[in-house]
Amino acid sequence: MTRVFVVAALVGLTASPLIAGARNTVSGSYVEARTAEVFTGGCIMGSEAGTVGKEALLAWKVDRGSFNGVTLDGLSIVAAIAGDRNLGIHEIGGGAAATRSAMFVDNRANPAQQMALVAMAHALSNGLVGTIVQVTPAPIQFADRGTTIHVATAQVALDVNKEMTHDPSCGAMQWFQPLASIKQATMGVADQNTFTGTGLGTKWSDPNRRSAFFGTFAY
Repeated sequence: MTRVFVVAALVGLTASPLIAGARNTVSGSYVEARTAEVFTGGCIMGSEAGTVGKEALLAWKVDRGSFNGVTLDGLSIVAAIAGDRNLGIHEIGGGAAATRSAMFVDNRANPAQQMALVAMAHALSNGLVGTIVQVTPAPIQFADRGTTIHVATAQVALDVNKEMTHDPSCGAMQWFQPLASIKQATMGVADQNTFTGTGLGTKWSDPNRRSAFFGTFAY
């Protein structure tokens, strides 16, 4: 099976058929940022909840382990997700968003590893990736620089500052939980949150927002 065929086979799927009978012992690092504050005051949330937060970047870097019996040591995957409503609105009383995703898989991955990475992202995001409209093999940078996390690949740039100030103005509080399964979740500031691709029918740049989570994952 060629790489081109594998990528084409994944487009348009929800990836759920790929996780049947999974044998998974995988762990690593995770970071996300959405186009809405996750820690803010009620006055800001009231004005934003129905109009923003429809997009997000999710990134995983596998330290070690396997998914569906396929070894993924050292490989990464990034998902750019767009929905028809705020991706977290169901947490505050709204309906779940219908979503589409553009997936960027580590170009060092072989065809089986690409499919396993996509299946892993589907499982760890609890299906939030929705309909996959694009799968692109690409070089992925995922670097924890101590106080910041940097992720970059084709059409994607994400920089998260781990040192977030908890501003008490306007009754600031945490409104949302991470979009994916994560251990020891910590909120951060998205210094950069940019998607420039065309596959989702939307682009975004939403910097300098308390819109990020980071931590580790294990499945």
